[in-house]
Amino acid sequence: MTAQVGVIGAGAWGTALAQSMASDGSAVLIWAREPELVAEINAQHTNSLFLPNASLARSIAATNQIGDLAALPVLLVVAPAQHLARVLADLPDSQRDLVLCAKGIEAGTGRLMGEVAAQAAPSAQLAVLSGPTFAHEVAAGLPTAVTLACSGGPAQWDRLAPVISRPALRPYYSDDVIGAEIGGSVKNVLAIACGVVDGLGLGQNARAALIARGYAEMLRFGLARGARAETLAGLCGLGDLVLTCSSTSSRNFSLGKALGEGLSAAEAVAGKNSVAEGAHTAPVLADLARRDGIAMPIVDAVCKLLTGAAPARAVVAELLARPLRPEQEPAG
Repeated sequence: MTAQVGVIGAGAWGTALAQSMASDGSAVLIWAREPELVAEINAQHTNSLFLPNASLARSIAATNQIGDLAALPVLLVVAPAQHLARVLADLPDSQRDLVLCAKGIEAGTGRLMGEVAAQAAPSAQLAVLSGPTFAHEVAAGLPTAVTLACSGGPAQWDRLAPVISRPALRPYYSDDVIGAEIGGSVKNVLAIACGVVDGLGLGQNARAALIARGYAEMLRFGLARGARAETLAGLCGLGDLVLTCSSTSSRNFSLGKALGEGLSAAEAVAGKNSVAEGAHTAPVLADLARRDGIAMPIVDAVCKLLTGAAPARAVVAELLARPLRPEQEPAG
């Protein structure tokens, strides 16, 4: 059986997507950098490093040669945001569908993943898959809905929807690629802030308020960058924000919780296999917002915590001391 879908990246999310794609018996080829992980997936049908306790479909095959995926018409790109450019540079360019599944903004350049991919793979047609998705739930076949934003419009959707859709994985169409990317990027930073609230024991009222005010920041930034409000109110914006701001299953929430409990950022991430992408996104997001005159006080607060510029309680007190203003005022 020849694979029609490839997955670039065998972390928790990439492995979960491969498992979902293989749930109907389809052949899936997944690329991992680590030879030992490739051997484990092929021989034992497990990924103990990134997705323990999951039994993988036997129709999933793994390789550490990214060129082995070059002939496949659809690739789900799940490499971490900060490594995307390097990974795609090793993939021969081709007229294929590249579905970007990593969430973040490239540090140092401020580029969204679509901009990175467009330069690295100019012949490909890009789409973005984003939404409220804990990897272990997707791998277990629990119901999940996502946004599939297609740069190629309805024609690309008609190609990709049958490939990606499964009984437990339901994509919804959008052509707002920028909105899908911004929602997935900003929510990671806001999830760190919500974790801080939990770590400090500030209660559910505070977390709900932070989610609402954080969404206002996401909306301001997204609209300024050309996203549509209805996209950010959907699965890839508000939906993803609610999920990742509510559970320690979120790496970003867990990082924030550790910061709230008094650990430094370095201590909080020590020994972790997976990346809390919000830690990379926060400073570049804050710089972009500052450059464009967009008020994002919660994002600024997260940056202070990550750099150790102030302790968590002092940062929260500063947020609470901001001038009173109308809730819907554009300046936030």
